[in-house]
Amino acid sequence: MKNIQEVLKERILVLDGAMGTMIQRHKFTEEDFRGDRFKDWPSPVQGNNDLLSLTQPDTIADIHRQYFAAGADIVETNTFSSTTIGMADYGMQEIVYDLNYESAKLAKEVADEFTAKEPHKPRFVAGSIGPTTKTASMSPDVNDPGFRAITFDALRVAYKQQVEALIDGGCDILLVETIFDTLNAKAALFAIEEVKEERDIDIPIMVSGTITDASGRTLSGQTAEAFLISISHIPILSVGFNCALGASQLVPHLEVLSVKTEHAVSAHPNAGLPNAFGEYDETPEQMAAQIKEYAEKKLVNIVGGCCGTTPEHIKAMSEIVKDYSPRTLNTLIALN
Repeated sequence: MKNIQEVLKERILVLDGAMGTMIQRHKFTEEDFRGDRFKDWPSPVQGNNDLLSLTQPDTIADIHRQYFAAGADIVETNTFSSTTIGMADYGMQEIVYDLNYESAKLAKEVADEFTAKEPHKPRFVAGSIGPTTKTASMSPDVNDPGFRAITFDALRVAYKQQVEALIDGGCDILLVETIFDTLNAKAALFAIEEVKEERDIDIPIMVSGTITDASGRTLSGQTAEAFLISISHIPILSVGFNCALGASQLVPHLEVLSVKTEHAVSAHPNAGLPNAFGEYDETPEQMAAQIKEYAEKKLVNIVGGCCGTTPEHIKAMSEIVKDYSPRTLNTLIALN
């Protein structure tokens, strides 16, 4: 089976769409979230989507299956919030290893199932590492700008635990995503490098930031180029953006990355901007037409979807990008 670095040179790869959007379709109750294992849990757990990997594994496996069937080359594990920091909201810090390990194992089993059927199109699993609910470089208290809700070291420890479990579960790639604070991302990348060194292994790393508004900056104030420079000391597979913006709003930021990095470039935007009800209205056809611009301009190597996207969106994207060659790698223009 070809590794992901080889496949990236041949074609534009397709990442899956939103896990949360698909979970919402099931309208799970508190009891569904609890399952048998957590039926007596002392606090409410409804809304803890990552928990469903343990209590509704068939549903999560089926979502992965739908994305692969729609044309995805890579699916993300259902672990966006699976750190001790994220699980503290539910008092579930002690199950973090299980959450990551079982989520990775589940996704890998489905990936192997598809690879066995279509050996010419190997399927990969990316361990989803979210930004956590805390930020290391800004104060959450406007009256105390020097205050920090978390330290770099606390983040590093939490991320390390997540990374070890994701690797144990069989992930092919680690995806540090939806980065709004680059210092948080640096803690995750530091933890990954620690694990790689301790285990004497190499695992591809995808890094995906999020531009939060029309200013073209991350929440911690960095432009696309500054964000890229901040993480350039780490050996990574790809760098890109996801969430916050729709596909068309991401174009100028992807153009910056595309000319400034020797790495693959990824994009998994939302299905447009949210409407007044917080829902995403962009149809698969509308979104695919915008992704076509990425492909025509040779901006990307990996595309997928974030909030509001479904297997229908991913199918439309994969149909579009199959006719385009990927952005050429190793065409680095000096950072100035």
